[in-house]
Amino acid sequence: MALEVVLITGMSGSGKSVALHALEDAGFYCVDNLPPELLSAFIALEHVNHGNRLAIAIDVRSATALPLVPLQLERIRDEGIRVQCLFLDASTETLVRRFSETRRRHPLSKDELRDGQSALLQTIELERELLADLREQSHVIDTSAIRASQLQGYVKSLMAVPPSRMILVFQSFAFKRGVPVDADYVFDVRMLPNPHYEPALRELTGKDAPVAEFLEQQPAVNQMEQQISQFLESWLDALAENHRSYVTVAIGCTGGQHRSVYLVERLAKHFSPKWNTLRRHREMDARASGH
Repeated sequence: MALEVVLITGMSGSGKSVALHALEDAGFYCVDNLPPELLSAFIALEHVNHGNRLAIAIDVRSATALPLVPLQLERIRDEGIRVQCLFLDASTETLVRRFSETRRRHPLSKDELRDGQSALLQTIELERELLADLREQSHVIDTSAIRASQLQGYVKSLMAVPPSRMILVFQSFAFKRGVPVDADYVFDVRMLPNPHYEPALRELTGKDAPVAEFLEQQPAVNQMEQQISQFLESWLDALAENHRSYVTVAIGCTGGQHRSVYLVERLAKHFSPKWNTLRRHREMDARASGH
């Protein structure tokens, strides 16, 4: 059985430990904060000792050695090892709030306690710069508006997808809770007819048949679906040829309950014959997990 490696990186406070625990639950042998210099040697050793599924977390505490990681990943892949890179991100506002709530110091902090929030903001921006290259070649998950249980579910769903084709992630969201920072493409569908104003449909979602029937009867909704499909069909092959492993398409409406959910379901169904597709409904998933 081929060796499978998941490399987890990301912003401090974005949930890397939660993702690592999800992978451990999924049967991966996990190690946290591995020095990048040891990446190749560790993979070779642990393949012998712990089987075919390894998950490794590397963070900014290894800042001086981070530039070594892309070259090491290239060499590891040349050996026929499957490597998936996950990058956990969150808005700066969210990260500041999490550090304030937990009273933890940022790993790069030197004078944060003396200068307070100003120093923390500068430290977070420095971390973004240090991790920019790794973010660019990873699948990004925005944890700003999701619970730990949602993140665990997202990570496990990614691991369940066969590796043979590019993964296309469709995600619904509410603009009032912020645009996902992990989106490669964002489509605003707030101008479409809104089932929220139909009393019989207000408490339902875009996955329910009455809402779907209502939206199917709206010419503007059908036009939007066709135009998004045409755009993606024009570029997905080129993205795959450019060695992209993941593409995230975010569809946003006002509440993230009706229009965006309906279009995510329709688009995922349309593209699933050719691409590995995943569905995420940020606001609905949050309610389901008790948010």
